[in-house]
Amino acid sequence: MHDYRALADALAADIAAGRLRPGERLLPLRRFARQRQIADSTAARVYRELNRRGLTVGEVGRGTFVRSAAPSAEPALAEPGRARVDLEMNFPVLPEQPALLARSLEGMLRPDALAAALRPVGAAGTPAARQAAAAHLARAGWAPDPGRLLFAGNGRQALAAAIAALVPAGERLGVEALTYPVVKGVAARLGVTLVPLAMDEDGLTPEALRAAAPLRAVYLQPALHNPLGITMSERRRQELAAVLRELGLYAIEDAIYGFLRDDLPPLAVLAPERTVVVDSLSKRLAPGLSLGFLTVPADEIPDVATALRSGTWTASHFALDAATRWMTDGTAAAIEAAKRSDAAARGRLVAEQLAGFRVRADPQAYHCWWELPEPWRADTFVAAAARRGIAVTPSGAFAVGPAHAPNAVRLALGSPPLDALAEALAVLAGLAQGAPEDTAPE
Repeated sequence: MHDYRALADALAADIAAGRLRPGERLLPLRRFARQRQIADSTAARVYRELNRRGLTVGEVGRGTFVRSAAPSAEPALAEPGRARVDLEMNFPVLPEQPALLARSLEGMLRPDALAAALRPVGAAGTPAARQAAAAHLARAGWAPDPGRLLFAGNGRQALAAAIAALVPAGERLGVEALTYPVVKGVAARLGVTLVPLAMDEDGLTPEALRAAAPLRAVYLQPALHNPLGITMSERRRQELAAVLRELGLYAIEDAIYGFLRDDLPPLAVLAPERTVVVDSLSKRLAPGLSLGFLTVPADEIPDVATALRSGTWTASHFALDAATRWMTDGTAAAIEAAKRSDAAARGRLVAEQLAGFRVRADPQAYHCWWELPEPWRADTFVAAAARRGIAVTPSGAFAVGPAHAPNAVRLALGSPPLDALAEALAVLAGLAQGAPEDTAPE
């Protein structure tokens, strides 16, 4: 029986010594198996191990190649992740997607296409981009009007533009009591006061929205709430839509993870005239290929477009044209479908490895919320996990206001390979079953 790791080590040594050069194609998997007299399944594990180490890249239909450049040690668009296994940040990038994305961009390298992509573009993008985005974002009976679509450089900029347009400095924005941390930073920079709103097992409650008035708008995540993993029921969405109309209130609906539950319509289908839907390509495709989308009520289009321009948050023409190609030729849809399967597989790992603990998660989400057992506290658990090479996020990062944060952590599941994720979850489960080092009996 052959140890696949030893075979991977030998190939890694050949790459390090230059015997296998950058861009060089490795033997087809079955030929490699015959040459080494090993099973095809063992050969596949060798190639997966090389990919996991960042030494090779697979291209669908072409084979496996030695990587032409070393992968970045840290994600470029987030706080540096020093831990061996990063369960803080969600960067779901599937091994096969670079080849799929690259194939769609071949036509953009023609001089005429590139010349068009290098010109500036406004907040409304191009007619082709609006049509493509409207068709691609549609789900479960909701089809956004292309004429109501605006574009930002990424999802965070789209969110900032929506808040800037709807909530003047010094005014109040309602948010779920546990919310996406970026909203706190955006509100602080814009001089907007955040008002935490109570939640229950179904998400934001209509009573909390009424009690918090007056507000200028409310930011919420009805599908796959980050960090709680809650997905709002149809009945709760209807109740909230009625309250929005009753109070004359706008909702900023964060649909960044909505593509993982394409069976559910957004809140905007129930209150289109009161809802700004924010979405992006960062989770759908990759953080380095981002483009932000805003579906805006007709009366608010001028103000949101002005906020995008004044904040220099409009999309680049090149990114817009690239995304249009991916959305129209089926590339984006194929990658998103693969990610739905990938997220479900990761959800099954959570269910297996953390069975018996109080874990809240939609089975199709890329994150879960873990209410820690006694005597653990979130800060001590985060520190203990870090000593074992695993980064997780404490509940305090998501809490709004001075209220005590729940005794919980969020696990982001999308970044590590499946085998590394399974191992990390097993380590965390074993850790939670014990006692913190500072309270363990001598």
